[in-house]
Amino acid sequence: MSDSVSSAPDNLADAKRLYLDFDSFFASAEQHFNPDLRGKPVGVVPLDSPHTGCIAISREAKARGLKSNVSIKEARQTVPDMIFVVARPDAYVRLHHRILKVIEACLPIAKVRSIDELVCHLLPSQSETVIALAGRIKRALADEFSSGLTCSIGVASTELLAKIGAELTKPDGFNLLRTQNLPGQLEHLKLTKLPGVSDGIEARLLAAGIRSFPDLWALDRKHLRALWGNVEGERFWNGLHGEHMERPETVKRMFGHSRMLPMDWRTPEKVHECARQLALSAGRRLRRAGFRATKMTVGLREGRYSTGGRSAKGAKRWVRELVFEPARDDHTLLEILSEAMTHCAREWRFKPRSVSVMVHGLVAEDAAQGDLFGPASSTSVSGRPRVSQAKREKLSDTLDLLRAAHGPAAATIGPKVELPGGYLGAKIAFGRIPDLADFSEAQTEDGATHFCSA
Repeated sequence: MSDSVSSAPDNLADAKRLYLDFDSFFASAEQHFNPDLRGKPVGVVPLDSPHTGCIAISREAKARGLKSNVSIKEARQTVPDMIFVVARPDAYVRLHHRILKVIEACLPIAKVRSIDELVCHLLPSQSETVIALAGRIKRALADEFSSGLTCSIGVASTELLAKIGAELTKPDGFNLLRTQNLPGQLEHLKLTKLPGVSDGIEARLLAAGIRSFPDLWALDRKHLRALWGNVEGERFWNGLHGEHMERPETVKRMFGHSRMLPMDWRTPEKVHECARQLALSAGRRLRRAGFRATKMTVGLREGRYSTGGRSAKGAKRWVRELVFEPARDDHTLLEILSEAMTHCAREWRFKPRSVSVMVHGLVAEDAAQGDLFGPASSTSVSGRPRVSQAKREKLSDTLDLLRAAHGPAAATIGPKVELPGGYLGAKIAFGRIPDLADFSEAQTEDGATHFCSA
């Protein structure tokens, strides 16, 4: 374990938050599951297609100059012996839960921030032994799993500083950031290397003459709040200056999914089929959480790339939002989607690289609709009598029960067409770890590596 902290006792005064960030998690997970991949450059891709890009690369690939979002084509030009495997979210989620058990045996976890990041709150007694504690966590992970599945640990007075500390010592590092050593200890960092500083925020900072970490450090709370345009700027200032500020619990505001499309799935018919299945998956999640939706947003994004695998600037987009009375059943959501796709057929003038479907404008399932939306109408959003709407909801609930009892393939609405990349509704995103109920296919074995055939 590499570290950047001396053993002097006063170094531990700021040890209030421990942030753990796994190194190249998806790629390291594949190397853990398949020993033949260890020590080799590995790229994890979302689907089995030569036209896609990596969602993660191994440390060996990073050491040879590649970035995480590199396209397969560019990666092969730079690293001809690169190995590509198709992502298996179910295997990563199972590994994630096993990892949490190992860490919990060493130290209570306060918050899981993503599938590969978490934070622990340290008691004064734990702060005094935090260096040994970090070493114990790393040894426990190595003993339970494999040497390739490593993490970097940052310790500081706030979660933001601890997260920055973990990033500074990747891979397999340990870092204690002391507030009294700032801004000097971080003055070399680019602004976009700071969590919470997006390209848009960076543009605002540059426009205000803020070009370096010391420039940012010198601003006061109110100035950062004004630059961010909301309270997040003040939270950022507090976290950066070692002052803890409690963050309110996140309120669920939408359910939805997006999907990258291979070349042969960019026709209007297949785009509609993909959107249909995404809408059905969002509906199932909506019902499990006990909500109705009042809005649906459908989006398409063009497929041009720039260097590095990112979408090119100026790439075309199409978005349509539809508003409707509260609904939670599959048939109503599909009718709303069909209306959106009718607009799409008239307005869409490019081949999309991705499609997304989001349901939002959430209201509690048991909310009194008459109270919320004025006098109750005798018809539903689709124009059907409300008794018909109730039957539709009962049908959707029954199908959910059948799937829960007999497996995800037990009941479907319309034909079940396999989407490219699989894992409908169960993709992993930052801040979202799928539940087991989200997986609509039979789960894979840990060691069943899916090598890219392209």
